[in-house]
Amino acid sequence: MSDVKRDKPWIIRTYAGHSTAAASNALYRSNLAKGQTGLSVAFDLPTQTGYDPDDALSRGEVGKVGVPVSHLGDMRALFNDIPLERMNTSMTINATAAWLLSLYIAVADEQGADRAALNGTTQNDIIKEYLSRGTYVFPPAPSMRLTTDMIAWTYQNMPKWNPMNVCSYHLQEAGATPVQELAFALATATCVLDGMKASGAIPEAEFPAAVGRISFFVNAGMRFITEVAKMRAFTELWDEILEARYGIADPKMRRFRYGVQVNSLGLTEPQPENNVARILIEMLAVVLSKNARARAVQLPAWNEALGLPRPWDQQWSLRMQQIMAFETDLLEYGDIFDGSTVMTAKVDALKDEARAELARIEEMGGAIAAVESGYMKRALVESNTRRLAGIEGGEQIVVGVNKFVETEPSPLAAGADGGILTVPEHVEPEAIEAIKAWRESRDAKAVEKALADLRSAAIEGRNIMEPSIVAAKAGVTTGEWGRALREVFGEFRAPTGVGAAASASAGEIEAVRASVEAVSDKLGRRIKFLVGKPGLDGHSNGAEQIAVRARDCGMEVVYEGIRLTPAEIVNAALEEGVHVVGLSILSGSHLPLVREVMKGMRENGLDDVPVVVGGIIPPDDAEQLKAIGVAAVYTPKDFQLTDIMADVVRIVDRMSAAAA
Repeated sequence: MSDVKRDKPWIIRTYAGHSTAAASNALYRSNLAKGQTGLSVAFDLPTQTGYDPDDALSRGEVGKVGVPVSHLGDMRALFNDIPLERMNTSMTINATAAWLLSLYIAVADEQGADRAALNGTTQNDIIKEYLSRGTYVFPPAPSMRLTTDMIAWTYQNMPKWNPMNVCSYHLQEAGATPVQELAFALATATCVLDGMKASGAIPEAEFPAAVGRISFFVNAGMRFITEVAKMRAFTELWDEILEARYGIADPKMRRFRYGVQVNSLGLTEPQPENNVARILIEMLAVVLSKNARARAVQLPAWNEALGLPRPWDQQWSLRMQQIMAFETDLLEYGDIFDGSTVMTAKVDALKDEARAELARIEEMGGAIAAVESGYMKRALVESNTRRLAGIEGGEQIVVGVNKFVETEPSPLAAGADGGILTVPEHVEPEAIEAIKAWRESRDAKAVEKALADLRSAAIEGRNIMEPSIVAAKAGVTTGEWGRALREVFGEFRAPTGVGAAASASAGEIEAVRASVEAVSDKLGRRIKFLVGKPGLDGHSNGAEQIAVRARDCGMEVVYEGIRLTPAEIVNAALEEGVHVVGLSILSGSHLPLVREVMKGMRENGLDDVPVVVGGIIPPDDAEQLKAIGVAAVYTPKDFQLTDIMADVVRIVDRMSAAAA
């Protein structure tokens, strides 16, 4: 036993929410009863992007990747019998963060909670949304203004709340190297702090205390030593930036405070039981080094590459944290890496490279300029291309995927449910009926007045929080709040990063290029491939890599980015005269969205244009897609992109021959 006092464990969470507010509330209360010490709320895509369930863009997405929260009644149901004053709540929400926090405050007020006692975090990092996750709504400048409004308001009214969580997690999911993760996240943080200072919303003397409420949300992958070094580099660079750039003297205010979810990108569909070991190793990277230990941890479940985890799967990840915190002696010792020459050298190397990248971004004009120019997005697409090429070529070993692939059938996924939770089809129509009833039951004049004041605040530059809280209490819906601000701020389409991205092709690329040339000659023009992202799923990494590889194989590629309706995709196929349509959907909404695309293709005489689909798609769903005419279905097990390209060329050749 050491003589060091045992530390308190980090906040133990699971990331959860699906179907309905009532179902998610039951899940939260169950997880809290099992020893979870904080909540982490997953919202569905319509909620994250400011749409109601009955909006055309919400089709197929309601309740799929999180809980739908359309108004105060939903938020009330979500936290029923959960005292918010005693809870630490993390909400993964960005573009609509001000609105969801307003709904949360309205419920807390109903519970009689002291706003100053409310404890938790809103992610609210909009810059990474333009780069990786895709749930942005407004252009960068007004988006940063909303973030600044929240920081200023919570500093005055909710001093225990973290109003912004600089999120490098999704940068790594989009392919960021450790250096890019460090530099892009820290560039985002300085952009936010510069905006805070420039706004004058926080008095100069109180600026250090406000900075102390800014937190980070990071990722940890499988390169264990590098990930430990990355976290130590984060803590040292943040301390350095706050002292040198902002003159913050108090070391406590310069502390790097972060939560973590470990890497979901590396979870595998083949041999999914291997993911348990991966998750545990990745957790060690963020809890083992005391000087860079996470303040809160949430772990994915072993089967998230297959679909939505069941409560039992989430419990397994919860127990991993509890075993680490309470059965080991981890929390009884100081930092075991202090004095390590190997670790110090690795940390210093990462810091030097990150400083150079930060200087490059600074020369461009900062993080927003680097987003608007496409620099950051292009860099991530290129890094992800190199990562995938390493897996395809075998230089990067992934056990059960490209090496040691012989396996016994997994009993974990052998049940009637396929080892995953599915959201029932009736959830969406019921949500549509429920929101219609909500609109009819409220005071229409109060809603109209609240929305008018919200728009005025946006136009006049007043802080958006108070009008949003009034709107929440009046019964305004998520879609109405989003629409009001879209009318003022406009919408934004981020650069795709695909146009000038360098390829790192692997596999039999020359053979596929030859096939593309041969089939193009038969067609009388070059094969044209439309890569489409229907619905609200903003996880575009797979679609981007398909687009880059198709272009490298010699095809002409049409890729217009995320958030398209099925009708827009069909129209693009018609106007562009494409030979094949590829749909990428990772939100679980593949069945309704693909059905609509297929229906539109038939109605527009495009029956002879094959459609292929990629995503996290269970085998039964894949069979349903093929039954309605989909030519091929690809899932995470299909990691050889060049093989997919060869397959697509064969499909085009076969379909064109049949139509001739």
